[in-house]
Amino acid sequence: MSPRIGLDEQTLLRAAAELADEHGFEAVTLASLAQKLQVRSPSLYNHIEGLGALRAKLALHSLSILHGDLAAAVEGLAGEEAVFALGEAYAAFARRHPGLYEATLRAPDRNDSELERISAEIVGLIVGVLGYYGLEGDAAIHATRGLRSILHGFSSIERSGGFGIALSVEVSQKLLISAFLAGIHVMKQEETGRPSPRSQ
Repeated sequence: MSPRIGLDEQTLLRAAAELADEHGFEAVTLASLAQKLQVRSPSLYNHIEGLGALRAKLALHSLSILHGDLAAAVEGLAGEEAVFALGEAYAAFARRHPGLYEATLRAPDRNDSELERISAEIVGLIVGVLGYYGLEGDAAIHATRGLRSILHGFSSIERSGGFGIALSVEVSQKLLISAFLAGIHVMKQEETGRPSPRSQ
């Protein structure tokens, strides 16, 4: 069967992304995608190897968008300004693209070099932002894990409707990150005997 005119991998990805954001990542199946595109499911195999391949490409697409958003947010910034901007961009992505955000949480397949690469770039971006505080080696990795946990935990609770009190979630997140940064200063001081730099 020849590929349908106007149907290609990018079209499939855009439609899958819409499905994910509207109904959740797990709702992205070959059947639901075919229905959205108004084609028969077998037609999709002209462009994608199967559901696993589709979801892997959707995860890569999602991580690429997230990385771009984070990189743009911190460009030209350093210290607390960069960390706060990173947090705001992360939360905004999770709110704007709930299904794509789910896709970013897939553990990258060790055999998928592209997923490994973009995942490593996101981690590297966070490590670079926190590098302002002079943490090195294991301390830098611990701090990066801590910040990622804060951002993911906050976004996950918000997405599940867990913040029901009428109080600004943006302010809550900023206060949480401020407490984290205060801990970074303590960590650096204990490691070197000198305080870490603070934003002016």
